[in-house]
Amino acid sequence: MQPSATPADSPVAPRYDERLTAPRSWWLITVMVALSGGLVLLPLGPVPMLGGLIAAGALAAAAVSSYGSARIRVVADSLVAGDARIPVSALGEAEVLDAEEARAWRSYKADPRAFMLLRSYVPTAVRVPVTDPQDPTPYVYVSTRDPRGLVAALDAVRTD
Repeated sequence: MQPSATPADSPVAPRYDERLTAPRSWWLITVMVALSGGLVLLPLGPVPMLGGLIAAGALAAAAVSSYGSARIRVVADSLVAGDARIPVSALGEAEVLDAEEARAWRSYKADPRAFMLLRSYVPTAVRVPVTDPQDPTPYVYVSTRDPRGLVAALDAVRTD
């Protein structure tokens, strides 16, 4: 039996869903790595050159894709950031961080115990304190292109 599609107002449907993809410049670098792999093997002939081009391109594309495709969602009563699933009940008030403040929290204000889903190519972020006394994590830092939308989704879950 196939599961039926969930309506948008269902508690299972995500209230917020964002995929952080790698910038175009990273894909240009991937092409350059592929070309370099081909050029390294060019003296061995056209077949090894093609093999080097394909192998280097595939490895570089896999690396860019895996690092560059982080997903952030607010589903049911949880914030899902990458591989972490954090109940909203264990979180405090979310704070929108502009580019300057986000940079500060990524560098000199950062706490090594914090959970950070950060992508340097995304200038804005959200910081949410962890209020669970059993959890040593002081806060959650999440890079996002729509920090106000993420904060609104967390607030909506909290008020439900």
